[in-house]
Amino acid sequence: MADSNVTKRALAEGLKQLMERRPFAKISVGDICESCNMNRKSFYYHFRDKYDLVNWIFYTEFVHTLNYVPGDDGWQHLLSVCRYFYDNKKFYSKALQIEGQNSFRDYFHDILESILLEYFKQYFKADKESTFAAEFYSDALICSLVRWLVSKNSASPEEYTEGLRSCIKLMRQQF
Repeated sequence: MADSNVTKRALAEGLKQLMERRPFAKISVGDICESCNMNRKSFYYHFRDKYDLVNWIFYTEFVHTLNYVPGDDGWQHLLSVCRYFYDNKKFYSKALQIEGQNSFRDYFHDILESILLEYFKQYFKADKESTFAAEFYSDALICSLVRWLVSKNSASPEEYTEGLRSCIKLMRQQF
């Protein structure tokens, strides 16, 4: 198992380095393997395709950074998430722009939507309303996140989180 993770991490690092220099669409599995001196068999033993590798990077790195504390109102948790994306801005500003089947954006959207759906179930009586709210906020958050990460002069994670907080507070007051 340890060797498997070493191989996966090497492939992940190879992809990250390539994405700093080239668009994702121009990177092949062969390029990834060449960047870390591995063969294609090793790649396909661990991943279905390069999209699967991007999703694995997010899942393994992101989950390890979450510091959710029960009783937290959620804002500290959101700040931790924003710090993670900001610290890994070079990678995620490009990963979130990947389109097509198995894209990271779709993968992240599905994860975010399922988290928000559980949250909204406590506020809405009907599943249809909870589902709509989860889809709406997932779309809005991802769009905002992409805009924030690709901006040349991005606000700090603290400023960005405070901006989100202000918008959500305003919406709560209006309804």
